[in-house]
Amino acid sequence: MMPRWFEAGQVGALRRAALLPLGALSHCYAAGAALHRAWFEAGPGRQARLPCKVISVGNLVVGGSGKTPVAAWLAAALHGRGYRVALASRGHGGRGGPPVQVVSDGRRVLARAAQAGDEPLWLAAQTPGVPVLVGRRRDRVGRRAVADFGAEVLILDDGFQHHRLARDLNLLTFHGGAGLGNGRVLPRGPLRERITALRRADAILIVDGPLPPADAARIEAATADAAPGTAPPWFQVERHPATLHPLSGGAEEPPSSLSGRHVGILCAIARPAALRATLESLGAHITAQRCFPDHHRYSAQDLRGLSAQAPLWITTEKDAVKLSPAWLADADLRVLSLHTSLPEAERFLAWLETRLA
Repeated sequence: MMPRWFEAGQVGALRRAALLPLGALSHCYAAGAALHRAWFEAGPGRQARLPCKVISVGNLVVGGSGKTPVAAWLAAALHGRGYRVALASRGHGGRGGPPVQVVSDGRRVLARAAQAGDEPLWLAAQTPGVPVLVGRRRDRVGRRAVADFGAEVLILDDGFQHHRLARDLNLLTFHGGAGLGNGRVLPRGPLRERITALRRADAILIVDGPLPPADAARIEAATADAAPGTAPPWFQVERHPATLHPLSGGAEEPPSSLSGRHVGILCAIARPAALRATLESLGAHITAQRCFPDHHRYSAQDLRGLSAQAPLWITTEKDAVKLSPAWLADADLRVLSLHTSLPEAERFLAWLETRLA
């Protein structure tokens, strides 16, 4: 859950006074972020350029905005159109390792979540045929992707603030339910940079929208350009429950089978409320919840006593790559998968290919 001071709305005088120190830190953080971006963008040779096209899928707001599902969808779509694509991730939650780690060569998964992080493992599962690589320095990751896999397109998962590498396109995702929060920069609000950074966006993708009207207006104002017709296009991204299957393996069920059932939620994601809302929309009754910080590294202790709290537990695909069926004892834990789609997929891909050309 996001801290309450991230939320939009009126703040009482006492709380406003208590948050003054965070406001001062927010100005410092915003200034530092702006200087960091300007230093890389202004100096010749400071940004690495790769012998392939580079697409960043990023966000301006901390927490889950759907950027990783969008990166996976995009990689699969371009791979399906004949491009040699590779995915680059920083690998949040992993223990680290070599400067560049190949998580998947497109055919086999070569790393575990404990080493590479949860999101790269999920990306590998979602994008057969697409290599997935991890490293803090995305320029090094990109060179490895070109050298080892002949990548023509490198897609950065969470790359908007990675200024060391020059990008051909910046795609920015926003979660419809979260929007911009209170519109302030960390730590006073949820923004990673000032909203003026949106001027670098080539397209805006709204995941599980629509956005609150006030936030949509602020984003439109921030991305408006003096030249007619050059403002970034907007696209909608939808995610729907697709299947339900036991963590330990077995037959899939339709998500509608949860209707009327009492379930618990087990997750370590940025927005547990989104999972809860999805399950409730399917008719499930939430009777228990075990939520851990995003990218939490699970242990057997975290799953102890599940069956005593609820007869059925639901987790996400991102969590499932870090869970062992041996930890379940007699608990019934099932994985809910979501299907990502763009209603205007052909228009988006036509626009993208035109820009890449």
